[in-house]
Amino acid sequence: MHFLAVGLNHKTAPVEVREKLAFSGEKLASALNRILDLEQLTEAVILSTCNRTEVYVLCQGPAQEGLAQLKQFLQSFVDANIQVDKYLYTLIDLEVVHHLFRVVSSLDSMILGEAQILGQVKTAFHFALEHNTISTHLTKLFRQAIEVGKRIRTETEIGESAVSISYAAVELARKIFGELTGRTVLIIGAGEMSELAVKTLAAHGVSSVLVANRTFRRAQELAQAFNGRAVDYERLTENLALADIIISSTGAPHAVLTQDMVKKAMQLRRNRPLFLIDIAVPRDIEESIHHLDNVYLYNIDDLQNVVEANLAKREAQVGKAEIIIAEEVERFGQWWSARQMVPVIKALKSYGHNIKEQELARLFNKLPNLSERERECIASATNLMINKLLHSPVVSLKQLACDNRHDGQFYASLIERLFNLNLAAESETQVGRRVASPGPEEV
Repeated sequence: MHFLAVGLNHKTAPVEVREKLAFSGEKLASALNRILDLEQLTEAVILSTCNRTEVYVLCQGPAQEGLAQLKQFLQSFVDANIQVDKYLYTLIDLEVVHHLFRVVSSLDSMILGEAQILGQVKTAFHFALEHNTISTHLTKLFRQAIEVGKRIRTETEIGESAVSISYAAVELARKIFGELTGRTVLIIGAGEMSELAVKTLAAHGVSSVLVANRTFRRAQELAQAFNGRAVDYERLTENLALADIIISSTGAPHAVLTQDMVKKAMQLRRNRPLFLIDIAVPRDIEESIHHLDNVYLYNIDDLQNVVEANLAKREAQVGKAEIIIAEEVERFGQWWSARQMVPVIKALKSYGHNIKEQELARLFNKLPNLSERERECIASATNLMINKLLHSPVVSLKQLACDNRHDGQFYASLIERLFNLNLAAESETQVGRRVASPGPEEV
Protein backbone atom coordinates (compact mmCIF):
# COMPACT_ATOMS: atom_id res chain seq x y z
CA MET A 1 0.00 0.00 0.00
CA HIS A 2 1.42 3.40 -1.02
CA PHE A 3 0.57 7.08 -1.02
CA LEU A 4 1.23 8.47 -4.50
CA ALA A 5 1.07 11.96 -5.98
CA VAL A 6 1.56 13.21 -9.51
CA GLY A 7 1.36 16.88 -10.37
CA LEU A 8 2.56 20.00 -12.11
CA ASN A 9 2.69 23.64 -11.06
CA HIS A 10 3.75 27.14 -12.10
CA LYS A 11 7.41 26.14 -11.74
CA THR A 12 7.24 23.05 -13.95
CA ALA A 13 4.62 23.83 -16.62
CA PRO A 14 3.50 26.85 -18.68
CA VAL A 15 -0.05 28.13 -18.39
CA GLU A 16 -1.09 26.60 -21.72
CA VAL A 17 -0.40 23.15 -20.24
CA ARG A 18 -1.78 23.92 -16.77
CA GLU A 19 -5.09 25.15 -18.19
CA LYS A 20 -5.62 21.80 -19.94
CA LEU A 21 -5.32 20.05 -16.59
CA ALA A 22 -7.56 22.37 -14.58
CA PHE A 23 -10.43 20.50 -12.88
CA SER A 24 -13.63 21.80 -11.31
CA GLY A 25 -17.30 20.90 -11.02
CA GLU A 26 -18.47 17.99 -13.17
CA LYS A 27 -15.06 17.60 -14.80
CA LEU A 28 -13.48 17.16 -11.37
CA ALA A 29 -16.10 14.65 -10.24
CA SER A 30 -15.70 12.65 -13.45
CA ALA A 31 -11.91 12.68 -13.13
CA LEU A 32 -12.02 11.35 -9.57
CA ASN A 33 -14.32 8.52 -10.63
CA ARG A 34 -12.04 7.67 -13.56
CA ILE A 35 -9.07 7.40 -11.21
CA LEU A 36 -10.90 4.94 -8.97
CA ASP A 37 -11.69 2.85 -12.03
CA LEU A 38 -7.95 2.32 -12.51
CA GLU A 39 -6.45 -0.91 -11.19
CA GLN A 40 -5.43 -0.87 -7.51
CA LEU A 41 -6.15 2.85 -6.92
CA THR A 42 -8.67 3.02 -4.07
CA GLU A 43 -8.70 6.63 -2.81
CA ALA A 44 -8.25 9.90 -4.72
CA VAL A 45 -8.13 13.68 -4.23
CA ILE A 46 -7.39 16.27 -6.92
CA LEU A 47 -6.03 19.67 -5.88
CA SER A 48 -6.58 22.05 -8.80
CA THR A 49 -5.77 25.78 -8.65
CA CYS A 50 -4.63 28.35 -11.21
CA ASN A 51 -1.02 27.53 -10.34
CA ARG A 52 -1.10 23.75 -9.82
CA THR A 53 -2.88 20.47 -10.44
CA GLU A 54 -1.96 17.55 -8.19
CA VAL A 55 -3.50 14.09 -7.97
CA TYR A 56 -3.21 12.27 -4.62
CA VAL A 57 -4.10 8.57 -4.42
CA LEU A 58 -3.82 5.47 -2.29
CA CYS A 59 -2.39 2.58 -4.31
CA GLN A 60 -2.79 -1.06 -3.27
CA GLY A 61 -0.16 -2.30 -5.77
CA PRO A 62 3.42 -1.46 -6.78
CA ALA A 63 4.11 2.26 -6.62
CA GLN A 64 5.65 2.58 -10.09
CA GLU A 65 2.64 0.90 -11.70
CA GLY A 66 0.32 3.33 -9.94
CA LEU A 67 2.40 6.33 -11.03
CA ALA A 68 2.40 5.12 -14.64
CA GLN A 69 -1.41 4.89 -14.56
CA LEU A 70 -1.70 8.43 -13.19
CA LYS A 71 0.62 9.81 -15.88
CA GLN A 72 -1.47 8.15 -18.59
CA PHE A 73 -4.60 9.54 -16.95
CA LEU A 74 -3.29 13.12 -17.07
CA GLN A 75 -1.98 12.67 -20.62
CA SER A 76 -5.53 11.88 -21.75
CA PHE A 77 -6.58 15.49 -21.05
CA VAL A 78 -4.00 17.18 -23.30
CA ASP A 79 -3.29 17.16 -27.03
CA ALA A 80 -1.30 14.23 -28.37
CA ASN A 81 1.52 16.54 -29.43
CA ILE A 82 2.04 17.66 -25.82
CA GLN A 83 4.07 15.19 -23.77
CA VAL A 84 2.74 15.96 -20.32
CA ASP A 85 5.24 13.63 -18.64
CA LYS A 86 8.08 16.16 -18.93
CA TYR A 87 6.12 18.68 -16.84
CA LEU A 88 5.17 16.25 -14.06
CA TYR A 89 6.71 15.48 -10.69
CA THR A 90 6.01 12.20 -8.90
CA LEU A 91 6.06 11.45 -5.18
CA ILE A 92 5.79 8.28 -3.08
CA ASP A 93 4.75 7.71 0.55
CA LEU A 94 6.35 10.23 2.94
CA GLU A 95 7.49 12.34 -0.04
CA VAL A 96 3.77 12.87 -0.68
CA VAL A 97 3.18 13.85 2.94
CA HIS A 98 6.10 16.29 3.05
CA HIS A 99 5.08 17.88 -0.25
CA LEU A 100 1.41 18.34 0.72
CA PHE A 101 2.39 19.87 4.07
CA ARG A 102 4.64 22.38 2.23
CA VAL A 103 1.90 23.16 -0.28
CA VAL A 104 -0.79 23.81 2.35
CA SER A 105 1.68 26.01 4.24
CA SER A 106 2.27 28.15 1.10
CA LEU A 107 5.98 27.28 1.00
CA ASP A 108 5.48 26.01 -2.55
CA SER A 109 3.27 28.92 -3.68
CA MET A 110 4.11 31.58 -6.23
CA ILE A 111 3.70 34.14 -3.41
CA LEU A 112 5.24 32.88 -0.18
CA GLY A 113 2.81 33.08 2.71
CA GLU A 114 -0.37 33.56 0.64
CA ALA A 115 -3.49 32.47 2.47
CA GLN A 116 -5.65 31.14 -0.39
CA ILE A 117 -3.93 27.75 -0.68
CA LEU A 118 -5.18 26.57 2.73
CA GLY A 119 -8.77 27.14 1.63
CA GLN A 120 -8.09 25.48 -1.72
CA VAL A 121 -6.75 22.35 -0.01
CA LYS A 122 -9.85 22.28 2.23
CA THR A 123 -12.08 22.59 -0.84
CA ALA A 124 -10.32 19.72 -2.64
CA PHE A 125 -10.60 17.52 0.46
CA HIS A 126 -14.30 18.22 1.05
CA PHE A 127 -15.10 17.70 -2.64
CA ALA A 128 -13.54 14.22 -2.47
CA LEU A 129 -15.41 13.48 0.76
CA GLU A 130 -18.73 14.53 -0.76
CA HIS A 131 -18.11 12.35 -3.82
CA ASN A 132 -17.02 9.35 -1.72
CA THR A 133 -13.57 9.01 -3.32
CA ILE A 134 -11.53 8.89 -0.12
CA SER A 135 -11.52 6.86 3.06
CA THR A 136 -9.33 6.46 6.12
CA HIS A 137 -5.88 7.06 4.65
CA LEU A 138 -6.30 10.19 2.52
CA THR A 139 -8.78 11.55 5.07
CA LYS A 140 -6.10 11.28 7.75
CA LEU A 141 -3.51 12.86 5.44
CA PHE A 142 -5.63 15.84 4.40
CA ARG A 143 -7.03 16.52 7.86
CA GLN A 144 -3.52 16.63 9.27
CA ALA A 145 -2.36 18.78 6.31
CA ILE A 146 -5.07 21.35 7.12
CA GLU A 147 -3.96 21.31 10.77
CA VAL A 148 -0.37 21.88 9.63
CA GLY A 149 -1.39 24.86 7.47
CA LYS A 150 -3.23 26.43 10.41
CA ARG A 151 -0.39 25.71 12.81
CA ILE A 152 2.20 27.38 10.60
CA ARG A 153 0.07 30.48 10.14
CA THR A 154 -0.41 30.64 13.91
CA GLU A 155 3.11 29.81 15.09
CA THR A 156 5.09 31.73 12.45
CA GLU A 157 4.75 35.14 10.80
CA ILE A 158 4.93 33.75 7.28
CA GLY A 159 1.55 35.23 6.37
CA GLU A 160 2.20 38.62 7.93
CA SER A 161 3.06 41.88 6.12
CA ALA A 162 1.98 43.03 2.67
CA VAL A 163 3.56 41.44 -0.40
CA SER A 164 1.56 43.18 -3.14
CA ILE A 165 1.37 46.84 -4.10
CA SER A 166 -2.29 47.12 -3.08
CA TYR A 167 -1.74 45.48 0.30
CA ALA A 168 1.36 47.61 0.87
CA ALA A 169 -0.89 50.65 0.44
CA VAL A 170 -3.27 49.28 3.09
CA GLU A 171 -0.38 48.60 5.46
CA LEU A 172 0.95 52.13 5.12
CA ALA A 173 -2.54 53.65 5.49
CA ARG A 174 -3.04 51.74 8.74
CA LYS A 175 0.25 53.08 10.09
CA ILE A 176 -1.00 56.61 9.46
CA PHE A 177 -4.67 56.33 10.43
CA GLY A 178 -4.92 53.16 12.50
CA GLU A 179 -8.29 51.63 11.61
CA LEU A 180 -9.56 52.59 8.14
CA THR A 181 -13.26 52.47 9.03
CA GLY A 182 -14.95 55.72 8.07
CA ARG A 183 -12.05 56.92 5.90
CA THR A 184 -12.56 58.35 2.39
CA VAL A 185 -10.41 57.51 -0.63
CA LEU A 186 -10.15 59.58 -3.81
CA ILE A 187 -9.06 57.93 -7.06
CA ILE A 188 -7.54 60.25 -9.63
CA GLY A 189 -7.45 58.54 -13.03
CA ALA A 190 -8.75 55.06 -13.78
CA GLY A 191 -5.71 52.80 -13.91
CA GLU A 192 -5.98 49.08 -13.21
CA MET A 193 -3.51 49.24 -10.31
CA SER A 194 -5.34 52.11 -8.61
CA GLU A 195 -8.61 50.21 -8.99
CA LEU A 196 -7.05 47.17 -7.32
CA ALA A 197 -5.67 49.32 -4.51
CA VAL A 198 -9.11 50.83 -3.85
CA LYS A 199 -10.70 47.38 -3.85
CA THR A 200 -8.20 46.27 -1.20
CA LEU A 201 -8.69 49.42 0.88
CA ALA A 202 -12.47 48.99 0.71
CA ALA A 203 -12.10 45.41 1.93
CA HIS A 204 -10.25 46.76 4.96
CA GLY A 205 -12.84 49.29 6.04
CA VAL A 206 -12.65 52.39 3.80
CA SER A 207 -16.26 53.45 3.59
CA SER A 208 -16.39 56.19 0.96
CA VAL A 209 -14.90 56.26 -2.55
CA LEU A 210 -14.63 59.33 -4.77
CA VAL A 211 -13.47 59.12 -8.39
CA ALA A 212 -12.07 61.96 -10.50
CA ASN A 213 -11.24 61.37 -14.15
CA ARG A 214 -10.89 63.60 -17.21
CA THR A 215 -13.69 61.53 -18.78
CA PHE A 216 -16.61 61.93 -16.38
CA ARG A 217 -18.44 58.85 -17.76
CA ARG A 218 -15.44 56.66 -16.94
CA ALA A 219 -15.37 58.19 -13.45
CA GLN A 220 -19.05 57.28 -13.03
CA GLU A 221 -18.47 53.69 -14.15
CA LEU A 222 -15.59 53.18 -11.72
CA ALA A 223 -17.45 54.90 -8.87
CA GLN A 224 -20.43 52.62 -9.44
CA ALA A 225 -18.20 49.57 -9.04
CA PHE A 226 -17.39 50.68 -5.48
CA ASN A 227 -20.74 52.26 -4.59
CA GLY A 228 -18.88 55.56 -4.72
CA ARG A 229 -19.37 58.98 -6.31
CA ALA A 230 -17.85 60.60 -9.39
CA VAL A 231 -16.51 64.11 -8.74
CA ASP A 232 -15.44 67.02 -10.96
CA TYR A 233 -11.86 66.58 -12.19
CA GLU A 234 -11.50 70.34 -12.61
CA ARG A 235 -12.13 70.90 -8.88
CA LEU A 236 -9.35 68.64 -7.59
CA THR A 237 -8.22 70.95 -4.78
CA GLU A 238 -11.67 70.96 -3.19
CA ASN A 239 -12.01 67.20 -3.64
CA LEU A 240 -8.58 66.60 -2.11
CA ALA A 241 -9.87 68.19 1.05
CA LEU A 242 -12.71 65.63 1.22
CA ALA A 243 -10.43 62.59 1.17
CA ASP A 244 -8.03 60.99 3.65
CA ILE A 245 -6.32 58.76 1.08
CA ILE A 246 -5.46 59.80 -2.50
CA ILE A 247 -4.53 57.26 -5.20
CA SER A 248 -3.35 58.84 -8.44
CA SER A 249 -2.65 57.04 -11.72
CA THR A 250 -3.54 59.23 -14.71
CA GLY A 251 -0.84 58.64 -17.30
CA ALA A 252 -0.50 62.42 -17.74
CA PRO A 253 2.92 63.68 -18.97
CA HIS A 254 3.07 66.28 -16.18
CA ALA A 255 2.23 66.59 -12.48
CA VAL A 256 -1.49 66.49 -11.73
CA LEU A 257 -1.16 67.46 -8.06
CA THR A 258 1.15 70.32 -7.15
CA GLN A 259 2.47 71.41 -3.80
CA ASP A 260 0.26 74.50 -3.91
CA MET A 261 -2.89 72.41 -4.51
CA VAL A 262 -2.13 70.07 -1.63
CA LYS A 263 -1.23 73.01 0.64
CA LYS A 264 -4.62 74.61 0.00
CA ALA A 265 -6.39 71.28 0.53
CA MET A 266 -4.61 70.85 3.88
CA GLN A 267 -5.87 74.26 4.97
CA LEU A 268 -9.42 73.24 4.07
CA ARG A 269 -9.09 70.00 6.06
CA ARG A 270 -7.51 71.84 9.03
CA ASN A 271 -4.22 70.01 8.64
CA ARG A 272 -5.65 66.55 9.27
CA PRO A 273 -3.31 63.78 7.93
CA LEU A 274 -3.39 63.13 4.18
CA PHE A 275 -1.97 59.97 2.60
CA LEU A 276 -1.08 60.13 -1.10
CA ILE A 277 -0.14 57.14 -3.28
CA ASP A 278 1.39 57.99 -6.65
CA ILE A 279 1.47 54.86 -8.82
CA ALA A 280 1.77 56.71 -12.11
CA VAL A 281 4.83 56.70 -14.39
CA PRO A 282 5.61 59.54 -15.08
CA ARG A 283 4.66 60.57 -11.55
CA ASP A 284 1.42 62.49 -10.98
CA ILE A 285 2.34 64.23 -7.73
CA GLU A 286 5.09 66.77 -7.16
CA GLU A 287 7.71 65.21 -4.90
CA SER A 288 8.12 68.45 -2.93
CA ILE A 289 4.76 68.01 -1.19
CA HIS A 290 6.28 65.52 1.26
CA HIS A 291 7.75 68.58 3.03
CA LEU A 292 4.25 69.61 4.09
CA ASP A 293 3.23 68.77 7.65
CA ASN A 294 0.94 65.73 8.04
CA VAL A 295 1.25 64.90 4.33
CA TYR A 296 2.55 61.40 3.52
CA LEU A 297 3.55 60.70 -0.08
CA TYR A 298 4.58 57.30 -1.47
CA ASN A 299 5.33 56.47 -5.11
CA ILE A 300 5.44 53.11 -6.88
CA ASP A 301 9.09 52.52 -5.94
CA ASP A 302 8.38 53.25 -2.28
CA LEU A 303 5.57 50.69 -2.30
CA GLN A 304 7.77 48.15 -4.06
CA ASN A 305 10.44 48.63 -1.41
CA VAL A 306 7.82 47.91 1.25
CA VAL A 307 6.83 44.74 -0.60
CA GLU A 308 10.46 43.55 -0.93
CA ALA A 309 11.18 44.21 2.75
CA ASN A 310 8.06 42.28 3.74
CA LEU A 311 8.96 39.38 1.45
CA ALA A 312 12.32 39.20 3.20
CA LYS A 313 10.48 39.03 6.54
CA ARG A 314 8.36 36.14 5.25
CA GLU A 315 11.40 34.30 3.90
CA ALA A 316 13.01 34.57 7.32
CA GLN A 317 10.08 32.48 8.66
CA VAL A 318 10.63 29.58 6.25
CA GLY A 319 13.09 27.83 8.58
CA LYS A 320 10.54 27.80 11.42
CA ALA A 321 7.88 26.48 9.06
CA GLU A 322 10.16 23.69 7.82
CA ILE A 323 10.84 22.57 11.40
CA ILE A 324 7.09 22.31 12.06
CA ILE A 325 6.60 20.40 8.81
CA ALA A 326 9.38 17.95 9.72
CA GLU A 327 7.71 17.31 13.09
CA GLU A 328 4.34 16.74 11.45
CA VAL A 329 5.75 14.45 8.77
CA GLU A 330 7.35 12.33 11.48
CA ARG A 331 4.06 12.19 13.39
CA PHE A 332 2.18 11.15 10.28
CA GLY A 333 4.91 8.63 9.44
CA GLN A 334 4.43 6.94 12.79
CA TRP A 335 0.70 6.62 12.16
CA TRP A 336 1.30 5.37 8.62
CA SER A 337 3.87 2.79 9.71
CA ALA A 338 1.53 1.53 12.43
CA ARG A 339 -1.32 1.41 9.92
CA GLN A 340 0.70 -0.85 7.63
CA MET A 341 1.19 -3.27 10.52
CA VAL A 342 -2.54 -3.72 11.15
CA PRO A 343 -3.20 -6.30 8.39
CA VAL A 344 0.01 -8.26 9.09
CA ILE A 345 -0.74 -8.47 12.83
CA LYS A 346 -4.31 -9.60 12.09
CA ALA A 347 -3.05 -12.17 9.58
CA LEU A 348 -0.38 -13.44 11.99
CA LYS A 349 -2.93 -13.91 14.79
CA SER A 350 -5.32 -15.59 12.37
CA TYR A 351 -2.50 -17.87 11.19
CA GLY A 352 -1.70 -18.96 14.76
CA HIS A 353 -5.31 -19.56 15.76
CA ASN A 354 -6.07 -21.47 12.55
CA ILE A 355 -3.22 -23.86 13.35
CA LYS A 356 -4.56 -24.21 16.90
CA GLU A 357 -8.07 -25.07 15.66
CA GLN A 358 -6.76 -27.60 13.12
CA GLU A 359 -4.56 -29.38 15.66
CA LEU A 360 -7.28 -29.41 18.32
CA ALA A 361 -9.72 -30.95 15.86
CA ARG A 362 -7.16 -33.61 14.96
CA LEU A 363 -6.45 -34.34 18.65
CA PHE A 364 -10.12 -34.57 19.61
CA ASN A 365 -10.73 -36.99 16.73
CA LYS A 366 -7.98 -39.25 18.10
CA LEU A 367 -9.31 -38.99 21.66
CA PRO A 368 -13.10 -39.20 21.33
CA ASN A 369 -13.60 -40.19 24.97
CA LEU A 370 -12.43 -36.85 26.39
CA SER A 371 -15.02 -35.14 28.54
CA GLU A 372 -16.28 -31.65 27.73
CA ARG A 373 -14.35 -30.31 30.71
CA GLU A 374 -11.12 -31.95 29.47
CA ARG A 375 -11.66 -30.54 25.98
CA GLU A 376 -12.17 -27.04 27.40
CA CYS A 377 -8.98 -27.30 29.49
CA ILE A 378 -6.91 -28.46 26.50
CA ALA A 379 -8.40 -25.73 24.26
CA SER A 380 -7.71 -23.10 26.91
CA ALA A 381 -4.08 -24.27 27.35
CA THR A 382 -3.38 -24.27 23.61
CA ASN A 383 -5.05 -20.89 23.21
CA LEU A 384 -2.83 -19.47 25.97
CA MET A 385 0.21 -21.07 24.33
CA ILE A 386 -0.53 -19.49 20.94
CA ASN A 387 -1.18 -16.07 22.49
CA LYS A 388 2.10 -16.17 24.43
CA LEU A 389 3.97 -17.36 21.35
CA LEU A 390 2.59 -14.48 19.26
CA HIS A 391 2.80 -11.83 21.97
CA SER A 392 6.48 -10.97 21.57
CA PRO A 393 6.49 -10.63 17.73
CA VAL A 394 3.23 -8.64 17.82
CA VAL A 395 4.62 -6.22 20.45
CA SER A 396 7.86 -5.89 18.46
CA LEU A 397 5.94 -5.14 15.26
CA LYS A 398 3.95 -2.42 17.03
CA GLN A 399 7.14 -0.92 18.48
CA LEU A 400 8.81 -0.93 15.08
CA ALA A 401 5.74 0.72 13.62
CA CYS A 402 5.86 3.52 16.20
CA ASP A 403 9.56 4.13 15.57
CA ASN A 404 9.68 6.22 12.41
CA ARG A 405 13.31 5.28 11.80
CA HIS A 406 12.10 1.87 10.66
CA ASP A 407 10.18 1.00 7.52
CA GLY A 408 6.87 -0.59 8.46
CA GLN A 409 6.31 -1.85 4.92
CA PHE A 410 9.63 -3.74 5.02
CA TYR A 411 8.80 -5.57 8.25
CA ALA A 412 5.25 -6.27 7.13
CA SER A 413 6.58 -7.88 3.93
CA LEU A 414 9.18 -9.84 5.90
CA ILE A 415 6.59 -11.33 8.28
CA GLU A 416 4.31 -12.10 5.34
CA ARG A 417 7.07 -14.11 3.65
CA LEU A 418 8.29 -15.85 6.81
CA PHE A 419 4.83 -17.15 7.71
CA ASN A 420 3.43 -17.37 4.17
CA LEU A 421 0.57 -15.07 5.13
CA ASN A 422 -2.18 -14.02 2.71
CA LEU A 423 -2.18 -10.27 3.27
CA ALA A 424 -3.98 -9.66 -0.01
CA ALA A 425 -7.05 -11.42 1.36
CA GLU A 426 -6.75 -9.43 4.59
CA SER A 427 -6.54 -6.15 2.63
CA GLU A 428 -9.64 -7.02 0.61
CA THR A 429 -11.66 -7.12 3.81
CA GLN A 430 -10.56 -3.53 4.58
CA VAL A 431 -10.51 -1.81 1.19
CA GLY A 432 -13.18 -1.98 -1.48
CA ARG A 433 -13.30 -0.35 -4.87
CA ARG A 434 -15.66 2.31 -3.46
CA VAL A 435 -14.68 2.79 0.13
CA ALA A 436 -17.14 4.32 2.55
CA SER A 437 -16.40 7.65 4.14
CA PRO A 438 -14.49 7.19 7.41
CA GLY A 439 -15.93 7.77 10.82
CA PRO A 440 -14.15 9.87 13.45
CA GLU A 441 -12.63 6.83 15.12
CA GLU A 442 -10.83 5.89 11.93
CA VAL A 443 -8.80 9.07 11.76
